[in-house]
Amino acid sequence: MSDETTARGVPGPPVAVPVVLAVAAVLVSGCGGGGGTAGNGSVSPAAGGALPQATTYTTLKDLPADPSPSAALDGTVVHPAETAPVSAQPGAPAVAELPAAQLKGDTWVPVVESRPGWKRVLLPSRPNGVTGWIPDSGLKTARSGQAIKVDVGDRKLTLLNAGRPAGTWPVAVGAPKTPTPVGRTFLLASLAPAKPTFSPLILPVGAHSATLDTFGGGPGTVAFHGWPSTSVFGKAVTHGCVRVPADALKRLAKVPLGTPVVITA
Repeated sequence: MSDETTARGVPGPPVAVPVVLAVAAVLVSGCGGGGGTAGNGSVSPAAGGALPQATTYTTLKDLPADPSPSAALDGTVVHPAETAPVSAQPGAPAVAELPAAQLKGDTWVPVVESRPGWKRVLLPSRPNGVTGWIPDSGLKTARSGQAIKVDVGDRKLTLLNAGRPAGTWPVAVGAPKTPTPVGRTFLLASLAPAKPTFSPLILPVGAHSATLDTFGGGPGTVAFHGWPSTSVFGKAVTHGCVRVPADALKRLAKVPLGTPVVITA
């Protein structure tokens, strides 16, 4: 991949920023080919007792799972102005930290529950569906009126706007041995390589392959991206990513970060 990406926040237009070549490559190298490693690896806190970061590269323990993984979200998304402590319960000691930026873009995560002074949010780490409570002080809040739904069985992607279908496309999903994980997640980042190979844009989400804990040196992050051949659409042939037609990718490129993604069987 390239040494440049674009990263987008909510709201606002894309902003080009420099990124190390490996970022895009390790995130989605498993989607197009190559070999992977099966297993359930985990990441421990950093040396010196620092709390683990809630990013696509980490596995977070001692945090609750998403209580309603197939339910729709209301589109409320938040961005921490600075690194936010993450707790298993409101007021409990922090067991992780949510950075204000990752993949060289602002971190926006969807809210799944609110209590006075606290927001429960979906996190981009393993295991899929992990959530945490962050203080609502210092949070920027926005509302995404859009949502992305992927039906793995029908191999279709639907973009919703204010709850109504704004477009439906056939897509390629994970093969039987490397399925696309189901549940609700969110649009995590936007990576646009200057010299694209199989796709002009990579849109990682906050979910990972359930069968590959690494792929091509990366964390097995699932993403939306294009594909050179249209023959793959409507088939289960990927390593977990969702390959989308060119017109669908253009529409998804305009979707704000943090927007809910619901993947069903």
